[in-house]
Amino acid sequence: MAGDPRRWQIGLIGYGEVGRILAEDLRQQEIKVCAYDIKLGGEQGVPLKEHAAKFGVVLATSHAELTAKSDFIISAVTASQAVPVAKACAAAINQGTWFLDFNSASPGAKRRAAALIDGAAGRYVEGAVMTSVPPYRIKVPLLLGGPGARELEPLLNVIGFAAKVASDKLGVSSAVKMCRSIMIKGLEAMVIESFTTARAYGVEDAVLASLAETFPSIDWEKQGAYCFQRVIEHGRRRAEEVREVAETVREAGLTPWSAQGTAERQAWMADLADEGLFGLRGSSEFARSADWRTEADRILTRINRTK
Repeated sequence: MAGDPRRWQIGLIGYGEVGRILAEDLRQQEIKVCAYDIKLGGEQGVPLKEHAAKFGVVLATSHAELTAKSDFIISAVTASQAVPVAKACAAAINQGTWFLDFNSASPGAKRRAAALIDGAAGRYVEGAVMTSVPPYRIKVPLLLGGPGARELEPLLNVIGFAAKVASDKLGVSSAVKMCRSIMIKGLEAMVIESFTTARAYGVEDAVLASLAETFPSIDWEKQGAYCFQRVIEHGRRRAEEVREVAETVREAGLTPWSAQGTAERQAWMADLADEGLFGLRGSSEFARSADWRTEADRILTRINRTK
């Protein structure tokens, strides 16, 4: 494997929002990038292929093909697929190939994935993405964990990442991410539930005024719009992540009442989005309303229609 990370052949498993952003920033440095996504074989793969052609990303036809030709692999898939992807890659990984797990999975899931990759002579490092990727792009704050984390950290930062070692022990960085998500994803779910209910009773102005008094540092109008936008667009992925959060809570010996409720609310919003309630997914207007009331009114109309 090439020692200089700028000469690596980087493999991206998962060519969704995160994968495409990373591909763009890596290709801007003329780093070779190969990608694979299970959506490539269907209609959903058309925009992915167009993006790859535009940025010079080579597309693989399987996990095995991508893994065999990569010096460094980033797994950026949905939370439930973190371990299955590690298993698929372990079958073809070359000795010493780095495997960075970007996925929002529980510490237990990360340890299972690590056992698969390390057992096949690869080098597994967990990565916990600590905030939304789009504003930061490749420089999104990234916590690394595992025995190889300290060696990988400077290599990643050479090619533009903002990586920092959390621990040499697997599961620590994921625990930080999961515990944070109880709050962040939970806040999204609470905002949608609180604001939509307030709108139904016509008391939203009073509720927002009270929140502003209690938490004056937060622009609740702006926060409301952002929460609705992100959950409408990414509710399915968020629900999967929060189910992993719930598993993390269980691994600690607690009952994940808050996390379970958050996952249900996020998935419920994803179902409504899939029905087309918020417009055509992929269009320029989808999940972009600057006023959360527009989306809340759509939800309330849908509820009243089905009563």
